[in-house]
Amino acid sequence: MDGIKKNHELNVELNIVYRYLLKVGIPKMDAEDAVQEAAYKYLLYFDSIKNSKIRSWLIRVALNFYYDQCRKQGRFELNLNEELLKVDIKELPETIFLKKERNSELGKALSQLKPHFQELLLLKYQSGLTYEEISKLLEIRVSSIKTNLFRARKKLEEIYKEAAYE
Repeated sequence: MDGIKKNHELNVELNIVYRYLLKVGIPKMDAEDAVQEAAYKYLLYFDSIKNSKIRSWLIRVALNFYYDQCRKQGRFELNLNEELLKVDIKELPETIFLKKERNSELGKALSQLKPHFQELLLLKYQSGLTYEEISKLLEIRVSSIKTNLFRARKKLEEIYKEAAYE
């Protein structure tokens, strides 16, 4: 009975990790592969993982696997949520077009950042996590989160402005 309960808890955690990966813009197939790899590694190392840190460990393993695959394949995809592109029918077509264009440009600029910076910006601004929540998730000090987010915003602004001048 205890094994069944453990399997159920692991499935719940893996579903949360999968939804998180989709939310941060990882394509569905890549998210599935990353979750599968995280589950495999969990089964290999479960005895050395603290129960209180299982979710953050699974997320970190899944993200690292995804980043490794992107590096090996020489690509990095960022799929902004469709919610960002939803528009109000009452808006003028020009406004809708400009909004979609701006989101596209922002997505391109974001994809030029280091994966760590992308992850921090998405956790903070797309997922709406607090500094403390990001700190717990990534197991990094809050001060480091704030510093790196500041750097990520500055770099994103720099890239975005460069693209605007071209």
